[in-house]
Amino acid sequence: MLLVRSLAFNTAFYLNLIVQMIFWTPLYFLLPRKKAWFVPKVWAASSLWLHRVLVGARVKISGLENMPEGPCIVAPKHQSFWDTIAFLPFIPDALYILKRELVWIPFFGWYVAKMRMIPIDRGSRSKALRQAVKLAGERMSENRQLIIYPEGTRRPPGAEPAYKYGIVELYAQLNVPVVPIAHVAGLYWPRRRFLRYPGTIHARFLPPIEPGLSREEFQERLIRETEAACDALLVEAAEGPNPPPLPETARKRLAEIRYKTESHAAKG
Repeated sequence: MLLVRSLAFNTAFYLNLIVQMIFWTPLYFLLPRKKAWFVPKVWAASSLWLHRVLVGARVKISGLENMPEGPCIVAPKHQSFWDTIAFLPFIPDALYILKRELVWIPFFGWYVAKMRMIPIDRGSRSKALRQAVKLAGERMSENRQLIIYPEGTRRPPGAEPAYKYGIVELYAQLNVPVVPIAHVAGLYWPRRRFLRYPGTIHARFLPPIEPGLSREEFQERLIRETEAACDALLVEAAEGPNPPPLPETARKRLAEIRYKTESHAAKG
């Protein structure tokens, strides 16, 4: 049954993407940019609805009160394709930094260009970072929210943190709050896997890290607070009803958390 439900969802997910992209295209490109945002948001919401109906994966979002008004940097944990769409309905005017080559894809690239994202050439990291900072500052002056994944690429739940320097430089130069988002969606929608697992995917918007910290202080706090919240959500998922299968990284991290908890309890 898990295989059948996963097959049904994966098929419906891509059909939904193609049909909606074709259906909305005339209206999307005629509307002003901000009003046209409803199209990607409708697609994201409908994809999550399909995920719930066909797979049995529900979504729980907490901490939305931590989203500040105006421009900010939103920094989600990156484990799955799920976290690229799940937060769109809650972010007024999202802004992404992406590979320049994606803009060349028919239809998808046109949609991206309409939203005035930040395509960069990743051939030179230092040049790409300077370009990203410059364009992000220009775009965010329009009251937009920059979404950046601090680890850059998807990592399995429970894996050792591997945060990149890019978000540190963006924080230091853009002078806006950073809102971390913790979750363990990779347990339910694993990267590079076909199967999708039922359960409740809980994502938590954490309190914003206000501008003004040194680069070192910001990086330490971002990692510490994000990873602590992800640990709590991992325990919640593993100990809740009908837990998803845990990859090796998650099992190892869960054992470390439990050992620390038991050691503190024994000392207390």
